[in-house]
Parts: sequence; structure tokens; C-alpha cells
Amino acid sequence: MSKRWENSTNMDISKRVLTEAIDSISRLEKVEVALRMYGHQSSVQPNRNCKDTKLEVPFYRGNVAALREKIKQAQPRGTTPIAYTLEQCGNDFPNDPNARNIIILITDGIEECDGDPCAVSAALQSRNIILRPFVIGVGLDENFKKTFDCIGKFFDAKNEKSFQNAMGVIISQALNSTTAQVNLLDSYIKPTETAVNMTFYDSKTSVIKYNYIHTMNNRGYPDTLPIDPLSTYKIIVHTVPPVQKDSVELTPGKHTVIGIDAPQGYLTLKANGTNEYKDLKYIIRKKGDMNTLLVSEADALEKLIVGKYDVEVLSLPRINLNDIVVSQSKTTTVQIPQPGIANVVMQNPGYGQLFLNEKNKLKQLYNIGENSVKETLVLQPGNYTIVFRPKNSKESIYTITREFRIESGAAVQVKLY
Repeated sequence: MSKRWENSTNMDISKRVLTEAIDSISRLEKVEVALRMYGHQSSVQPNRNCKDTKLEVPFYRGNVAALREKIKQAQPRGTTPIAYTLEQCGNDFPNDPNARNIIILITDGIEECDGDPCAVSAALQSRNIILRPFVIGVGLDENFKKTFDCIGKFFDAKNEKSFQNAMGVIISQALNSTTAQVNLLDSYIKPTETAVNMTFYDSKTSVIKYNYIHTMNNRGYPDTLPIDPLSTYKIIVHTVPPVQKDSVELTPGKHTVIGIDAPQGYLTLKANGTNEYKDLKYIIRKKGDMNTLLVSEADALEKLIVGKYDVEVLSLPRINLNDIVVSQSKTTTVQIPQPGIANVVMQNPGYGQLFLNEKNKLKQLYNIGENSVKETLVLQPGNYTIVFRPKNSKESIYTITREFRIESGAAVQVKLY
């Protein structure tokens, strides 16, 4: 910081601009400032001191005089341990979960102690200790500027005026109220979709910053959300399936409208006639994709993103229905045949299996309980076979085979003796 810059030195101009900024900030309520310096205690000769950093003035109200005096006394002497200094900054902030912790790093050089400032900054942000830092490069060489992009939002102070402007922008971004509204757009590009959770992730650290249930205000418009402008966001809207928008940036002090395509319709499953099912479930998947999106129950109304879906009904036997179309604001009803009932009766417990019999081929569906003497099976219409042997029969020739047919709404008795 001892290098010449304009008609003075990096240090003298930095001290002047920083003092003016502190005077301005000190008049604001609910704002506290602390001062940590580095490279100011030890000379770089004969050995480089890579832990030369100190919290000169901690956070507390009314510390302006102390800040001004320490800034006035500051002299550049040693090296530039940026990574270690950032790491120590993480311990400087009061333990207040409601505070917005902001670091402004002022430097005229790059890391000189083999530390990794990028990794330290990312770690502090991922642990919610700080928001994304601001970095002001004072008279930096062009080759060094890009090395600070990973630390935080970089400002290039080419002269004293741009340094003052950078401080003003930082203070404005840190303190001004910023709002956003998320328009969940239907198929007609209108913001009519609502009542779903939205998660805001910091794009760089993947830390969850906000969860909001999308709401329409009393005028029928998407509600206004207070959002910190210091991060770039990835927004995931937890529709089924989820939709997301990447690299969302907000303008500090302004209201930003964010449009996300989220057109939705409805899907429901019903069984024809009287429903013998007490707890029938079905799986919803995107067309051609085996990943489960949702497990729902018959008669429930599920809201889905407009598109095509495959449904697997967990009946006996299972029913697979493909290419089901869900349209904007409409309800698609999937109907399956009314089942029948098989009352299976045994004189003694045993080992048995239920098969679907199609074209003289057996497909296993269900195992009879080893300790059961009576079971009631709700089955889709079709031809079935049960193969059974009592436990107390020790020879295979005592195996019993019963074939039967199930009709919709009808009951049959199957005797395994």
C-alpha cells in the first residue's frame, strides 16, 4: 500500500476514502463497523509474517472515534496474507443469527502467503458466517484483477474518484431494501400459478438462503419478497416435477420481477363402480423415465407440470398406463376396472403363491402368508392360479393347484383343501 497512486500513495488515499465512508455509515441505525488490518505489524524482512493480521477495532456502537484513530495510524509494513485474514474475519462478527455480515476487503496486491482466499471465502459463505464479500482493488495490475472474482464482487479502483464510487455502491448494495416477485407462468404466459414452495439457493455456495410458499396478494398479484441482492440465486420451484431458474441477479434497491415457466394441470385415479380398494396407491413418472415423481392415492387430486406421464397402479396385478396427458388447468382422470374379490380358505397354514394366468403363462403376484388359514385378495379382472402346499404335508405330491376367474364387482371362494 506504499506505492505511489495519483498524487499520493495507495495507503493515504485508502485511509481518506475509508474514513469518509465510516463517517457516513456511522449515522445509520442498526449498522456496526469493525476494522481488521493486515500486513501492518511486522516488517517483511528478514522473514515474511503470514499471520500478520489483527482486529484493531471490534464491532460496537459508537466506535467511530476509535476507527478514525486506527485508520490514521495505519502504516504498510509487511506482507499480504489475504486468506488467513479472511479466515480470522469469520471470528470477528457477533453471534447474531439475524445480522447480515459483510466483509469489504481493500487491497493493492494478491495473496502472498500461499493461502487460498477463494476457498476461505467459499467456506465462510457456505457456513452462513458472511455474505459474499466485496473486494476493492486499489491500483491493481490488470493481470491480478481476475484472481479476486472467486472471493467476492470485485470493484476496480483506478483512481480516487472510482474508489469513492465503489465504496458508495457497496454501502448502497449492503443497506438498501431490495424486493422481488416471482411470476409462476402458465401455458398462456400469465402469472396464475401459485401455492407452491420456492427455494432460493446461493448459486456459488449452494447454501439455502430462503424458502417461500408462493402467494398471491389481496389484489391477485404475486406477493413481494424481501431478498438480499448480494447473492446470485438458483431458484427451484417445488412443483411436480420441480422447475428451476439459474443465475438470477437482483438490482440492489430495486424491485425485480422473475418469470419462471410452471404451467400445471391435475391428475386423479379412479376405479370404476364400487371401490373395494381401501388403500390403493399409484406411482407417477415422467414419460419414459423410471424415476418416481410421486406416490399418490386413488381419488386424490395431484397437481403436475403440463406434459406426458406414465402411471403404475399398485394393484394386483399392477397396471401400467402410459402417455397420459396433463393439460393446463384441466383434470385428467385415469380409470381402472372395478376389481373383484377372492376369498382364499385353507384348512391348515402352508406355502402358497398367487399367479396371473395369461395365455397359459404364470406370472407371480403374491405370496400367501405362511401362518394364514384365510385371506381376502382384491384382484383386477382376469384368470388366476394359486399353488399351495400345507406345512404338515412333507411330500410334493400334496401340492394343491386352484384356477379361478375374477369378474368386476364379484366375489369367489377359493378352497385350498
